[in-house]
Amino acid sequence: MKIHFIGMGGIGVSALAQYYLDKGHKVTGFDLIKSEITDHLKKKGVAFKKEADEDTNLIIHTPAVHYSDSELTAAMGKGINVMSYPEALGELTKQYFTIAVAGTHGKSTTTAMIGLILAEAGLDPTVIVGTKLREFGKTNFRPGKSKYLIIEADEWNRSFLNYWPRIIVLTRVEEEHMDTYKDLDDILDTYGKYIEHLSLEGVLVANEDDENINKISKDKSLESKKVLKYSIKQAEAQMLKPLLKIPGEHNVSNALAALAVARELGIPDDVSLRALSGYKGAWRRFEEGNLKIGKKRFKIIHDYGHHPTEVTATLKAAKEKYPSKKVWCVFQPHQFQRTYYLFKDFVKAFSEIDLDRIIITDIYDVAGREKRDVKRKVSAKKLVNKIHKENVIYLPKEKIKEYLRKNADKEIIIIMGAGDIYNLFE
Repeated sequence: MKIHFIGMGGIGVSALAQYYLDKGHKVTGFDLIKSEITDHLKKKGVAFKKEADEDTNLIIHTPAVHYSDSELTAAMGKGINVMSYPEALGELTKQYFTIAVAGTHGKSTTTAMIGLILAEAGLDPTVIVGTKLREFGKTNFRPGKSKYLIIEADEWNRSFLNYWPRIIVLTRVEEEHMDTYKDLDDILDTYGKYIEHLSLEGVLVANEDDENINKISKDKSLESKKVLKYSIKQAEAQMLKPLLKIPGEHNVSNALAALAVARELGIPDDVSLRALSGYKGAWRRFEEGNLKIGKKRFKIIHDYGHHPTEVTATLKAAKEKYPSKKVWCVFQPHQFQRTYYLFKDFVKAFSEIDLDRIIITDIYDVAGREKRDVKRKVSAKKLVNKIHKENVIYLPKEKIKEYLRKNADKEIIIIMGAGDIYNLFE
Protein backbone atom coordinates (compact mmCIF):
# COMPACT_ATOMS: atom_id res chain seq x y z
CA MET A 1 0.00 0.00 0.00
CA LYS A 2 1.15 3.55 -0.73
CA ILE A 3 0.45 6.09 2.02
CA HIS A 4 0.95 9.87 1.97
CA PHE A 5 1.21 11.84 5.22
CA ILE A 6 0.39 15.53 5.61
CA GLY A 7 1.98 17.15 8.65
CA MET A 8 4.76 14.57 8.62
CA GLY A 9 6.84 16.44 11.20
CA GLY A 10 4.20 16.10 13.92
CA ILE A 11 5.19 13.94 16.86
CA GLY A 12 2.22 11.60 16.39
CA VAL A 13 1.99 11.57 12.60
CA SER A 14 5.70 10.81 12.26
CA ALA A 15 5.43 7.80 14.60
CA LEU A 16 2.54 6.41 12.58
CA ALA A 17 4.54 6.91 9.39
CA GLN A 18 7.34 4.82 10.90
CA TYR A 19 4.82 2.13 11.81
CA TYR A 20 3.73 1.78 8.17
CA LEU A 21 7.34 1.89 6.98
CA ASP A 22 8.15 -0.96 9.34
CA LYS A 23 5.23 -2.95 7.92
CA GLY A 24 6.68 -2.64 4.41
CA HIS A 25 4.37 0.02 2.96
CA LYS A 26 5.62 2.82 0.70
CA VAL A 27 5.46 6.13 2.54
CA THR A 28 5.62 9.70 1.24
CA GLY A 29 4.89 12.89 3.14
CA PHE A 30 5.00 16.63 3.52
CA ASP A 31 5.50 19.20 6.26
CA LEU A 32 5.92 22.96 6.12
CA ILE A 33 8.70 22.92 8.72
CA LYS A 34 12.04 21.11 8.51
CA SER A 35 13.04 19.48 11.80
CA GLU A 36 15.02 16.66 13.41
CA ILE A 37 11.96 14.48 12.92
CA THR A 38 11.67 15.14 9.17
CA ASP A 39 15.43 14.59 8.80
CA HIS A 40 15.11 11.23 10.58
CA LEU A 41 12.25 10.17 8.28
CA LYS A 42 14.24 11.12 5.18
CA LYS A 43 17.10 8.93 6.40
CA LYS A 44 14.62 6.06 6.75
CA GLY A 45 13.63 6.43 3.11
CA VAL A 46 10.55 8.66 3.18
CA ALA A 47 10.19 10.77 0.01
CA PHE A 48 9.05 14.29 0.86
CA LYS A 49 6.64 15.85 -1.63
CA LYS A 50 3.73 18.25 -1.26
CA GLU A 51 1.13 16.30 -3.19
CA ALA A 52 0.24 12.64 -3.11
CA ASP A 53 1.09 10.52 -6.15
CA GLU A 54 -1.75 9.36 -8.40
CA ASP A 55 -1.39 5.76 -7.22
CA THR A 56 -1.61 6.66 -3.51
CA ASN A 57 -4.05 4.43 -1.59
CA LEU A 58 -4.38 6.40 1.62
CA ILE A 59 -3.73 9.94 2.89
CA ILE A 60 -3.25 10.42 6.64
CA HIS A 61 -3.22 14.02 7.82
CA THR A 62 -2.62 15.94 11.02
CA PRO A 63 -5.87 17.05 12.72
CA ALA A 64 -4.66 20.64 12.25
CA VAL A 65 -5.52 20.20 8.54
CA HIS A 66 -9.29 20.16 8.04
CA TYR A 67 -11.17 17.97 5.57
CA SER A 68 -12.17 21.12 3.69
CA ASP A 69 -8.51 21.60 2.68
CA SER A 70 -8.32 21.73 -1.11
CA GLU A 71 -5.71 18.98 -1.34
CA LEU A 72 -7.81 16.58 0.74
CA THR A 73 -10.96 17.48 -1.19
CA ALA A 74 -9.17 16.80 -4.50
CA ALA A 75 -7.81 13.48 -3.19
CA MET A 76 -11.25 12.31 -2.08
CA GLY A 77 -12.59 13.32 -5.48
CA LYS A 78 -10.09 10.93 -7.02
CA GLY A 79 -11.26 8.11 -4.77
CA ILE A 80 -8.24 8.17 -2.44
CA ASN A 81 -9.10 7.19 1.12
CA VAL A 82 -8.44 10.08 3.57
CA MET A 83 -8.12 9.75 7.36
CA SER A 84 -6.95 12.00 10.16
CA TYR A 85 -4.11 10.79 12.38
CA PRO A 86 -6.50 9.91 15.28
CA GLU A 87 -8.82 8.03 12.90
CA ALA A 88 -5.93 6.01 11.45
CA LEU A 89 -4.47 5.26 14.88
CA GLY A 90 -7.96 4.34 16.06
CA GLU A 91 -8.15 1.62 13.43
CA LEU A 92 -4.89 0.16 14.73
CA THR A 93 -6.20 0.09 18.30
CA LYS A 94 -8.90 -2.33 17.17
CA GLN A 95 -6.28 -4.73 15.78
CA TYR A 96 -4.08 -4.92 18.91
CA PHE A 97 -4.28 -5.40 22.65
CA THR A 98 -4.02 -1.65 23.11
CA ILE A 99 -2.84 0.13 26.25
CA ALA A 100 -3.66 3.84 25.98
CA VAL A 101 -2.41 6.54 28.33
CA ALA A 102 -4.57 9.66 28.66
CA GLY A 103 -4.49 12.72 30.90
CA THR A 104 -3.49 16.37 31.01
CA HIS A 105 0.03 15.57 32.24
CA GLY A 106 2.38 12.60 32.26
CA LYS A 107 1.19 10.87 29.08
CA SER A 108 4.56 10.64 27.35
CA THR A 109 6.53 9.56 30.40
CA THR A 110 3.96 6.97 31.47
CA THR A 111 3.65 5.61 27.91
CA ALA A 112 7.44 5.31 27.72
CA MET A 113 7.66 3.57 31.09
CA ILE A 114 5.00 1.01 30.18
CA GLY A 115 6.70 0.38 26.83
CA LEU A 116 10.08 -0.19 28.45
CA ILE A 117 8.63 -2.54 31.07
CA LEU A 118 6.88 -4.68 28.43
CA ALA A 119 10.05 -4.73 26.33
CA GLU A 120 12.11 -5.77 29.38
CA ALA A 121 9.57 -8.54 30.05
CA GLY A 122 10.02 -9.88 26.51
CA LEU A 123 6.50 -8.94 25.38
CA ASP A 124 7.88 -7.00 22.38
CA PRO A 125 5.30 -4.16 22.23
CA THR A 126 4.74 -1.64 19.46
CA VAL A 127 4.94 1.82 21.04
CA ILE A 128 3.77 5.19 19.67
CA VAL A 129 4.80 7.94 22.07
CA GLY A 130 4.64 11.73 21.94
CA THR A 131 8.34 12.30 22.45
CA LYS A 132 11.71 10.88 21.44
CA LEU A 133 13.39 8.24 23.61
CA ARG A 134 17.04 7.23 23.76
CA GLU A 135 15.91 3.67 24.36
CA PHE A 136 14.05 3.73 21.03
CA GLY A 137 17.05 5.06 19.10
CA LYS A 138 16.15 8.72 19.77
CA THR A 139 12.82 8.38 18.04
CA ASN A 140 9.14 8.28 19.01
CA PHE A 141 8.35 4.79 17.75
CA ARG A 142 9.24 1.25 18.75
CA PRO A 143 8.35 -1.53 16.31
CA GLY A 144 7.11 -4.71 17.93
CA LYS A 145 5.90 -8.08 16.71
CA SER A 146 3.50 -8.99 19.52
CA LYS A 147 -0.19 -8.26 20.08
CA TYR A 148 0.59 -5.29 22.35
CA LEU A 149 0.25 -1.67 21.20
CA ILE A 150 1.01 1.17 23.65
CA ILE A 151 -0.07 4.69 22.69
CA GLU A 152 -0.62 8.18 24.01
CA ALA A 153 -4.29 9.08 23.89
CA ASP A 154 -4.47 12.83 23.29
CA GLU A 155 -7.55 14.71 24.46
CA TRP A 156 -7.07 17.70 22.13
CA ASN A 157 -9.81 17.85 19.50
CA ARG A 158 -11.38 14.89 21.37
CA SER A 159 -8.91 12.69 19.47
CA PHE A 160 -9.03 9.84 21.98
CA LEU A 161 -12.66 9.15 21.16
CA ASN A 162 -11.27 7.35 18.09
CA TYR A 163 -9.41 4.78 20.23
CA TRP A 164 -10.59 1.40 21.53
CA PRO A 165 -8.12 0.20 24.19
CA ARG A 166 -8.13 -2.88 26.41
CA ILE A 167 -6.39 -0.90 29.17
CA ILE A 168 -6.93 2.84 29.74
CA VAL A 169 -4.55 4.74 32.02
CA LEU A 170 -5.66 8.12 33.38
CA THR A 171 -2.79 10.16 34.86
CA ARG A 172 -4.27 13.55 35.72
CA VAL A 173 -7.17 15.62 34.42
CA GLU A 174 -7.41 19.41 34.56
CA GLU A 175 -8.62 22.30 32.44
CA GLU A 176 -6.59 22.24 29.22
CA HIS A 177 -7.13 22.64 25.46
CA MET A 178 -9.85 25.22 25.96
CA ASP A 179 -9.89 25.70 22.19
CA THR A 180 -11.61 22.29 22.16
CA TYR A 181 -13.64 22.27 25.37
CA LYS A 182 -16.21 24.68 26.81
CA ASP A 183 -15.29 24.09 30.45
CA LEU A 184 -14.15 21.46 32.93
CA ASP A 185 -17.54 19.73 32.87
CA ASP A 186 -17.19 19.31 29.11
CA ILE A 187 -13.74 17.80 29.63
CA LEU A 188 -14.98 15.33 32.27
CA ASP A 189 -17.97 14.40 30.13
CA THR A 190 -15.68 13.63 27.18
CA TYR A 191 -13.40 11.49 29.36
CA GLY A 192 -16.52 9.65 30.49
CA LYS A 193 -17.39 8.90 26.87
CA TYR A 194 -13.82 7.74 26.28
CA ILE A 195 -13.79 5.16 29.08
CA GLU A 196 -17.05 3.76 27.70
CA HIS A 197 -14.85 2.42 24.87
CA LEU A 198 -13.52 -0.24 27.25
CA SER A 199 -14.87 -3.72 26.51
CA LEU A 200 -16.21 -5.97 29.28
CA GLU A 201 -12.67 -7.36 29.65
CA GLY A 202 -11.21 -3.85 29.73
CA VAL A 203 -9.35 -2.31 32.67
CA LEU A 204 -9.14 1.29 33.89
CA VAL A 205 -5.94 2.27 35.71
CA ALA A 206 -6.76 5.51 37.53
CA ASN A 207 -4.79 8.01 39.61
CA GLU A 208 -6.58 8.06 42.95
CA ASP A 209 -4.83 11.32 43.94
CA ASP A 210 -6.69 13.27 41.26
CA GLU A 211 -10.18 14.44 42.25
CA ASN A 212 -11.34 14.81 38.65
CA ILE A 213 -10.26 11.26 37.82
CA ASN A 214 -12.14 10.05 40.90
CA LYS A 215 -15.26 11.69 39.44
CA ILE A 216 -14.66 10.00 36.07
CA SER A 217 -14.02 6.60 37.65
CA LYS A 218 -17.53 6.66 39.19
CA ASP A 219 -19.02 6.48 35.69
CA LYS A 220 -21.80 3.88 35.52
CA SER A 221 -20.16 2.23 32.49
CA LEU A 222 -17.39 0.99 34.83
CA GLU A 223 -19.70 -0.89 37.21
CA SER A 224 -19.05 -4.20 35.43
CA LYS A 225 -15.38 -3.49 34.63
CA LYS A 226 -12.09 -3.70 36.49
CA VAL A 227 -10.74 -0.47 37.99
CA LEU A 228 -7.21 -0.38 39.41
CA LYS A 229 -6.24 2.70 41.43
CA TYR A 230 -2.76 3.93 42.24
CA SER A 231 -1.66 6.65 44.64
CA ILE A 232 1.48 8.50 45.64
CA LYS A 233 0.51 7.52 49.20
CA GLN A 234 1.13 3.83 48.45
CA ALA A 235 4.16 2.15 50.05
CA GLU A 236 5.65 1.61 46.57
CA ALA A 237 6.03 5.37 46.14
CA GLN A 238 8.86 5.56 48.69
CA MET A 239 10.50 2.53 47.09
CA LEU A 240 10.31 4.06 43.60
CA LYS A 241 11.55 7.56 44.40
CA PRO A 242 15.26 6.70 44.94
CA LEU A 243 15.10 4.16 42.13
CA LEU A 244 14.17 6.63 39.37
CA LYS A 245 16.75 8.64 37.47
CA ILE A 246 14.18 11.35 36.72
CA PRO A 247 13.24 13.62 39.65
CA GLY A 248 9.90 14.82 40.96
CA GLU A 249 6.88 13.39 42.73
CA HIS A 250 4.92 13.56 39.46
CA ASN A 251 7.31 11.04 37.92
CA VAL A 252 6.89 8.71 40.90
CA SER A 253 3.15 8.87 40.18
CA ASN A 254 3.80 8.06 36.50
CA ALA A 255 5.92 5.07 37.54
CA LEU A 256 3.14 3.83 39.83
CA ALA A 257 0.75 3.87 36.88
CA ALA A 258 3.20 1.84 34.78
CA LEU A 259 3.70 -0.60 37.65
CA ALA A 260 -0.06 -1.11 37.97
CA VAL A 261 -0.32 -1.94 34.25
CA ALA A 262 2.61 -4.36 34.50
CA ARG A 263 1.03 -6.19 37.42
CA GLU A 264 -2.25 -6.48 35.53
CA LEU A 265 -0.32 -8.18 32.71
CA GLY A 266 1.39 -10.55 35.15
CA ILE A 267 4.85 -9.02 34.83
CA PRO A 268 6.98 -9.64 37.96
CA ASP A 269 7.90 -6.55 39.98
CA ASP A 270 11.64 -7.20 39.68
CA VAL A 271 11.35 -6.92 35.88
CA SER A 272 9.31 -3.71 36.12
CA LEU A 273 11.66 -2.10 38.63
CA ARG A 274 14.68 -2.99 36.52
CA ALA A 275 13.10 -1.26 33.52
CA LEU A 276 12.02 1.80 35.54
CA SER A 277 15.45 2.22 37.16
CA GLY A 278 17.08 2.23 33.72
CA TYR A 279 14.76 4.84 32.21
CA LYS A 280 16.85 7.89 31.30
CA GLY A 281 13.97 10.25 30.59
CA ALA A 282 12.48 11.57 27.37
CA TRP A 283 13.34 14.36 24.94
CA ARG A 284 12.51 17.71 26.53
CA ARG A 285 11.17 16.07 29.69
CA PHE A 286 13.62 17.32 32.33
CA GLU A 287 16.38 16.55 29.82
CA GLU A 288 19.72 17.60 31.25
CA GLY A 289 22.73 18.79 29.33
CA ASN A 290 25.34 21.53 29.12
CA LEU A 291 25.23 24.98 27.55
CA LYS A 292 28.09 27.24 26.53
CA ILE A 293 27.50 30.96 25.93
CA GLY A 294 30.70 32.81 25.20
CA LYS A 295 33.22 31.55 27.75
CA LYS A 296 30.57 30.58 30.28
CA ARG A 297 29.25 27.06 30.77
CA PHE A 298 25.93 26.21 32.37
CA LYS A 299 24.00 23.13 33.43
CA ILE A 300 20.83 23.20 31.34
CA ILE A 301 17.47 21.44 31.70
CA HIS A 302 15.17 21.27 28.68
CA ASP A 303 11.53 20.72 29.60
CA TYR A 304 8.35 20.53 27.52
CA GLY A 305 6.15 21.87 30.35
CA HIS A 306 3.53 24.31 29.07
CA HIS A 307 0.64 23.99 31.55
CA PRO A 308 0.77 25.72 34.98
CA THR A 309 0.75 22.37 36.81
CA GLU A 310 3.65 21.13 34.66
CA VAL A 311 5.55 24.37 35.28
CA THR A 312 5.18 23.95 39.04
CA ALA A 313 6.16 20.26 38.96
CA THR A 314 9.29 20.89 36.86
CA LEU A 315 10.50 23.85 38.92
CA LYS A 316 9.94 21.98 42.17
CA ALA A 317 11.81 18.96 40.80
CA ALA A 318 14.76 21.19 39.85
CA LYS A 319 14.88 22.79 43.30
CA GLU A 320 14.64 19.33 44.86
CA LYS A 321 17.47 17.92 42.77
CA TYR A 322 19.74 20.97 43.10
CA PRO A 323 18.93 22.42 46.55
CA SER A 324 22.21 24.31 46.94
CA LYS A 325 22.30 25.77 43.40
CA LYS A 326 20.80 28.93 41.97
CA VAL A 327 18.05 28.05 39.49
CA TRP A 328 16.92 30.23 36.57
CA CYS A 329 14.04 29.55 34.21
CA VAL A 330 13.50 30.70 30.62
CA PHE A 331 9.84 30.12 29.79
CA GLN A 332 8.06 30.40 26.44
CA PRO A 333 4.25 30.30 26.86
CA HIS A 334 2.64 27.97 24.36
CA GLN A 335 -0.47 29.12 22.51
CA PHE A 336 -2.32 32.39 23.12
CA GLN A 337 -5.54 30.59 24.05
CA ARG A 338 -3.89 28.44 26.72
CA THR A 339 -2.12 31.49 28.18
CA TYR A 340 -5.38 33.47 28.19
CA TYR A 341 -7.65 30.82 29.70
CA LEU A 342 -5.07 29.71 32.31
CA PHE A 343 -3.63 33.19 32.94
CA LYS A 344 -4.37 33.23 36.69
CA ASP A 345 -2.87 29.76 37.09
CA PHE A 346 0.34 30.81 35.32
CA VAL A 347 0.57 33.88 37.56
CA LYS A 348 0.16 31.67 40.63
CA ALA A 349 2.71 29.10 39.39
CA PHE A 350 5.46 31.67 38.84
CA SER A 351 4.58 33.76 41.91
CA GLU A 352 4.75 30.93 44.41
CA ILE A 353 7.97 29.23 43.31
CA ASP A 354 11.19 30.59 44.83
CA LEU A 355 13.51 30.86 41.82
CA ASP A 356 16.48 33.19 41.47
CA ARG A 357 15.45 34.47 38.04
CA ILE A 358 12.54 33.85 35.65
CA ILE A 359 12.67 35.09 32.06
CA ILE A 360 9.40 34.96 30.13
CA THR A 361 9.54 35.44 26.38
CA ASP A 362 6.84 35.94 23.74
CA ILE A 363 3.99 33.45 23.38
CA TYR A 364 4.53 30.72 20.79
CA ASP A 365 1.87 31.14 18.10
CA VAL A 366 0.35 27.77 17.16
CA ALA A 367 -0.70 27.97 13.52
CA GLY A 368 -4.35 27.21 12.88
CA ARG A 369 -5.32 27.06 16.57
CA GLU A 370 -5.41 30.72 17.62
CA LYS A 371 -8.38 33.10 17.79
CA ARG A 372 -7.62 36.67 16.72
CA ASP A 373 -9.61 38.27 19.55
CA VAL A 374 -7.72 36.22 22.18
CA LYS A 375 -4.33 37.18 20.70
CA ARG A 376 -5.17 40.82 21.38
CA LYS A 377 -6.03 40.14 25.02
CA VAL A 378 -2.91 38.38 26.29
CA SER A 379 0.88 38.68 26.00
CA ALA A 380 4.07 37.68 27.78
CA LYS A 381 4.50 41.27 29.00
CA LYS A 382 1.03 41.23 30.58
CA LEU A 383 1.88 37.97 32.32
CA VAL A 384 5.14 39.41 33.71
CA ASN A 385 3.38 42.60 34.87
CA LYS A 386 0.71 40.58 36.67
CA ILE A 387 3.28 38.35 38.41
CA HIS A 388 4.93 41.61 39.53
CA LYS A 389 8.12 40.27 41.08
CA GLU A 390 11.61 41.74 40.70
CA ASN A 391 13.10 38.39 39.73
CA VAL A 392 10.56 37.88 36.87
CA ILE A 393 11.34 39.75 33.66
CA TYR A 394 10.27 39.83 30.01
CA LEU A 395 12.77 39.46 27.17
CA PRO A 396 12.26 38.90 23.45
CA LYS A 397 13.76 35.59 22.40
CA GLU A 398 16.62 37.11 20.41
CA LYS A 399 17.95 38.93 23.50
CA ILE A 400 17.98 36.00 25.90
CA LYS A 401 21.41 34.59 25.03
CA GLU A 402 23.14 37.93 25.49
CA TYR A 403 21.33 38.50 28.78
CA LEU A 404 22.52 35.13 30.09
CA ARG A 405 26.06 35.81 28.90
CA LYS A 406 26.18 39.10 30.82
CA ASN A 407 24.22 38.21 33.94
CA ALA A 408 24.23 34.46 34.64
CA ASP A 409 27.09 32.63 36.34
CA LYS A 410 27.07 28.92 37.29
CA GLU A 411 23.28 28.76 37.57
CA ILE A 412 21.07 25.80 36.64
CA ILE A 413 19.07 27.09 33.66
CA ILE A 414 15.70 25.54 32.81
CA ILE A 415 14.55 26.08 29.22
CA MET A 416 10.82 25.40 29.28
CA GLY A 417 7.97 25.39 26.79
CA ALA A 418 6.37 23.28 24.07
CA GLY A 419 7.24 25.65 21.21
CA ASP A 420 10.58 26.39 19.55
CA ILE A 421 12.45 27.83 22.55
CA TYR A 422 14.71 24.76 22.67
CA ASN A 423 16.17 25.74 19.27
CA LEU A 424 17.76 28.79 20.85
CA PHE A 425 20.02 26.60 22.95
CA GLU A 426 20.68 23.51 20.82
